[in-house]
Amino acid sequence: MDELHQPLPETRQPLVQRTLTEWKTLSLLGGPILIAQLAQMANGAIDTIMAGHASAEDLAAVGIGSSLWMPLFLFFMGLLGALQPIISGYNGARTLEKIMPATWQGIYITVGGTVIMALLLTNVHPILAILKLEPHTAGITQGYLDAFAWGIPALLLMNALRGLTDGLGHTRVIMAFSVLSTLVNLPLNYIFIYGKLGLPAMGGVGCGWATTISNSVAAIAMLVYLNRSATYRHFHLLTDWARPSWRGIRYILRIGVPIGFTIFVEASMFAVIALFLAPLGPVVVAGHQIALNVVSLMFMLPLSLGMALTLRVSFLVGARAPDTARLISRSSLILASSIALVFASSLFVFSGPIAALYTSDTEVQAVTVRLLAFAALFQIADVIQVTCISALRGYKDTGIPFFIMLFSFWGIGLPLGYTLTFTDWLAPAMGAAGFWIGLTAGLTSASLLLGWRLFSYHVAMQPSTD
Repeated sequence: MDELHQPLPETRQPLVQRTLTEWKTLSLLGGPILIAQLAQMANGAIDTIMAGHASAEDLAAVGIGSSLWMPLFLFFMGLLGALQPIISGYNGARTLEKIMPATWQGIYITVGGTVIMALLLTNVHPILAILKLEPHTAGITQGYLDAFAWGIPALLLMNALRGLTDGLGHTRVIMAFSVLSTLVNLPLNYIFIYGKLGLPAMGGVGCGWATTISNSVAAIAMLVYLNRSATYRHFHLLTDWARPSWRGIRYILRIGVPIGFTIFVEASMFAVIALFLAPLGPVVVAGHQIALNVVSLMFMLPLSLGMALTLRVSFLVGARAPDTARLISRSSLILASSIALVFASSLFVFSGPIAALYTSDTEVQAVTVRLLAFAALFQIADVIQVTCISALRGYKDTGIPFFIMLFSFWGIGLPLGYTLTFTDWLAPAMGAAGFWIGLTAGLTSASLLLGWRLFSYHVAMQPSTD
């Protein structure tokens, strides 16, 4: 791939060759995105494991704190994610003079996002009171969030700068600094949580400070790189500074707010399901969490391909290559579905060993194996919907897809799942499996409706024969 931009399509190639070329471009864009996503997941796993070794109270506090900041972060991550198709589109259209002003409007949005997140997360006492946490655990939770809040500017800034680097096709940049954040977070957790190098043991609060420092180090390193790298000599943050533009900010918000709410809707639904399942006992909850973790890990690959697809489609639209944009959107459904079938087959065949890898409790294993069978079907629908919605984001179509996801998850998936889990209205109460059937039904609805939306877009782009 050219160092400065994504490759322009070669329309004279045969269809199969063009498709394979586009898939290669997707893999080059998506591979680093996958590593970045896994690095971010590793940070969460490191925090959980190391806090758990400090005490049960610290583990609970970090878990509750994470469940409070994560939905807010996911919303702003989605909002700032609008920068990627916007800048990729400018890159494809070769209107390079618009790239840095758009980047700066994203940076201004991070200022507002920082203020909102910091105010909410440093004043969670009412929520902790509602949860009726034991006072010591509540104190650790607030301390963890107070420490984490200092790193919010760096966390959101990296997502804004990712719009620039990913938008230009340089997905390896965010990969490198995500890995750096993880490498810094690990030793800092050890030092702050357990009290090493002469520092007092901070427990879960130390986990918050480690996250803040690791995010800050990565953000500062990324700023230094962008201002010194020869690759970005045409996109210099300081010399290409732009004033706030309400028009530019509104444009980003118009595309980004629906993305943020879409991600928030999905994340909140899984949180609600976990709460609904709590009365069924720890064995059921544990089996559900294991199955969900397995699916989440597998989902990283199609999600990364989807993010790459957004970049590629927006670039091709900007480059006025609608035929190739249509080709990559449709062929990606074939590629993603093939991946989903492999994953689904693996879940059917290896459900027992997968469950045994997570737990030695035979009861939890039995629940996990049963749920993984439903997760296999869930996987296929999930992969198709994320591919469709990613292509639509490349076309900057985010409003209608948000309502489709809201209807599918909260209008179909959650009500059906609750009905099948706890009532005998449609069938004898099925326990946790009912929610997995509901999730699959909701995702199937989303995949069908989003597929219809995507293909209607393609029909609208067909040249007139009149």
